[in-house]
Amino acid sequence: MSRPLLFLDVDGPLNPYAAQPERRPEGYTTIRVALHPGRPLRVWLNPSHGPALLTLPYDLCWATTWMDAANRWIAPVVGLPELPYVDFGDRLLAHRPDGVHWKTEAIVAYAEGRPFAWVDDEQSPADEAFVAEHHPGPALLHHVDPRIGLRERDFAMLRNATLS
Repeated sequence: MSRPLLFLDVDGPLNPYAAQPERRPEGYTTIRVALHPGRPLRVWLNPSHGPALLTLPYDLCWATTWMDAANRWIAPVVGLPELPYVDFGDRLLAHRPDGVHWKTEAIVAYAEGRPFAWVDDEQSPADEAFVAEHHPGPALLHHVDPRIGLRERDFAMLRNATLS
């Protein structure tokens, strides 16, 4: 039997982008990423997150606008191997009139009924309802405050979640 999936967002959970701009959180390092022409993005990452994520009872998968770029820019800094990712294709950042987040349908499709947890900073009750209606297996949508990112209480909750 396979382990549940853990879908990981970058901005919010791993990169607390909403923290005070002049105060990098303790334990974090700063990288500058030029994904597109123009000013590089400032990204704060905690190198302890990768080892902590790898101890969880999940198979990790990126679920982020970074898609495969997370393997080049994020994974090496936080100590993760190359991970599979959800390819959002033409649904990337697409508005849905029903209020469901643009990632939700693709995540449910990717899971193919497999139990999963999804760590993000943008989920809503509409996403919970969509998952409950369209995903036959257990699922946990876990909101992370984008001002503080993943903390020990988040890891503890994921460790103790019952998704089988």
